[in-house]
Amino acid sequence: MSNSCLGRHLLVELNDIAADRLSDPELLEGILRAAASAAGATVVFAHFHHFGAGQGVTGVLLLQESHISIHSWPEHGYAAVDVFMCGEARPELAVEVMVQGLGAGTVNVREVLRGTGQ
Repeated sequence: MSNSCLGRHLLVELNDIAADRLSDPELLEGILRAAASAAGATVVFAHFHHFGAGQGVTGVLLLQESHISIHSWPEHGYAAVDVFMCGEARPELAVEVMVQGLGAGTVNVREVLRGTGQ
């Protein structure tokens, strides 16, 4: 990581995902855990909430390095993901694992450098 910031926050838009993948909290937790591992991050706590049959999931992994969160809309084939990591963790690797694991067709990533002093 650059010395010019304390952490990197990736705001990720994932589209064109099969609805059944976005409504399965166990699958989503597994994918996010694999993503954290790939990025070199350590999971401290996880909580995933399923809103019911055919509905989406909101989930978060609390990391020693910060967090990964997901909010899914199966009816739209869409997931909003935040990956915020500090230290030596590489959030872009987490995004790669999530894109592959979810089978996302269209991906948009915006990066915000946190703690730049500005």
